[in-house]
Amino acid sequence: MLYRAAQHYLASCEKTSVWLGELCAFRALTPAGYVKSFLERHHAVVLETLLQRRRAVRFYGRMMEENSREHLDTDNEAGGEDALVGNVNKLMVTPPGYTGPPKKGHIIFDACFESGNLGRVDYISEFEFDLFIRPDTCNPRFRVWFNFTVENVRETQRVIFNIVNFSKTKSLYRDGMSPVVKSTSRPKWQRLPAKNVYYYRCPDHRRNYVMSFAFCFDREDDVYQFAYCYPYTYSRLQHYLASLERRNLDYLQREQLGLSVQQRRLDLLTITNPVCDGNLFSYYMESSLHS
Repeated sequence: MLYRAAQHYLASCEKTSVWLGELCAFRALTPAGYVKSFLERHHAVVLETLLQRRRAVRFYGRMMEENSREHLDTDNEAGGEDALVGNVNKLMVTPPGYTGPPKKGHIIFDACFESGNLGRVDYISEFEFDLFIRPDTCNPRFRVWFNFTVENVRETQRVIFNIVNFSKTKSLYRDGMSPVVKSTSRPKWQRLPAKNVYYYRCPDHRRNYVMSFAFCFDREDDVYQFAYCYPYTYSRLQHYLASLERRNLDYLQREQLGLSVQQRRLDLLTITNPVCDGNLFSYYMESSLHS
């Protein structure tokens, strides 16, 4: 509404400018005394109109520029595909302006592996980082899954990771669920303590929902991995289905239903009694995951 009002106002100012231009052209064809008399009578109106137009152009120009920047920032925070085109790859995050050699505590982030997802990392302080996750393939509205590793940590280093561009307003993180973590010396996934996980609206990110979790590193040589929940990769699924197929089970039939957008196999599994009298109930199940 304000934008349309600005357009109407600027249009009226443009008309005034045209009127003044016509006046200047008229002056060339009119005796100087008449023009002087006209300007003396309407000097205040003309001057005020020009000043209003100049102020309006400056004000609404700034407003439109800020509006454009706001939309750009929103798109970037939303994790649009144009903003986050790939996962971070061994990205060392250092304080702004730092040019010295890498130190312990300058965390290295990586998500270039199967099921990994982390598109951007912003350094907030030595103890805090804003993380941006990439959206689903062909659907930038959904941003849920994250899975990444960190290394080059310092023993007893405490950090807060903020996932700042979640697309969901409702999440199990609000009801006690927490991310999972493992490390090279402790390869079994464990959930973080729920008391260290916070899901909230953040005024610093246009009141989007943010999930923050605190963590303390205890071993410098370990590589730590954090994920939304227990990862189950496509390769692992294919290996499992292939092992079932090799067993030649009478009650299991595996078929290729089609291919995904990224040319990955979509399997159809039929589990039934091979001796069927035609009076069996049929159940259909499908699954999907935002990744």
